[in-house]
Amino acid sequence: MDFLLSGLAACGACVFTNPLEVVKTRMQLQGELRAPGSYQRHYRNVFHAFITIGKVDGLAALQKGLAPALIYQFLMNGIRLGTYGLAEAGGYLHTAEGTFSRGRSATAGALAGVLGAYLGSPIYMVKTHLQAQAASEIAVGHQYKHQGLFQALTQIGQKHGLVGLWRGSLGSLPRVIVGSSAQLCTFSSTKDLITQWEVFPSQSWKVALVAAMVSGIVVVLAMTPFDVASTRLYNQPTDAAGKGLMYRGILDAMLQTARTEGIFGMYKGIGASYFRLGPHTILSLFFWDQLRSLNYKYNK
Repeated sequence: MDFLLSGLAACGACVFTNPLEVVKTRMQLQGELRAPGSYQRHYRNVFHAFITIGKVDGLAALQKGLAPALIYQFLMNGIRLGTYGLAEAGGYLHTAEGTFSRGRSATAGALAGVLGAYLGSPIYMVKTHLQAQAASEIAVGHQYKHQGLFQALTQIGQKHGLVGLWRGSLGSLPRVIVGSSAQLCTFSSTKDLITQWEVFPSQSWKVALVAAMVSGIVVVLAMTPFDVASTRLYNQPTDAAGKGLMYRGILDAMLQTARTEGIFGMYKGIGASYFRLGPHTILSLFFWDQLRSLNYKYNK
């Protein structure tokens, strides 16, 4: 039940935040490995990107990749939050004295995130390809010509096999380790502090909401450089054997980005990341916490 509730919570958040994921993906690919000022900026900021995509690609384009995004969120977060929830319920996140352990929480969050992200990697790769697809006048990054999720998975599988489907998966793990451990550790520890300080009643929804807001800020700051590199790894063109033509791995992607685009290149799309990750973190953790409370209330 915990896995199901976790997946549903993430899907609920995804419906609202997917347009921001489309914007974030395109801003991260804009000016890829180009020096600042040497390329045309189709997307000047989050709001300009929304208007541009809606005007050129149509409003429906803002929900590009929604199907794989929902499947990925259900699979990844169902496993991630469900596993973390089981660890929390089993008392593994607290010391023998009963106090909350940030180290154990961060470790549990990272391990749970790695498991979910690796299994869902092929879905995430196709999601990135679909969200990057745009009309030629505002296209950024490599343009794949997928018709949809299942067509893309079939085509990649037939052409490059299982290795091709999981291309970029290892490069995405540092992003997930950093993001998941930061998110779940700060959410749990903030919630624990608020409860101890009795800022709100212990069962109030405001406890989960404030904890999720704090968690969202930490996640964006910690994860964005890894997220930029991961997006580029997934979207890079490949040779006949399915090997990436631009980057050898996550470290190479980060180094090349920093070298050619500067430190700010590592934080491309941070505005979209904040507007996307903030609400997504808040909504998914809030839904997760409330669904678990309801489940406990009616099944105790």
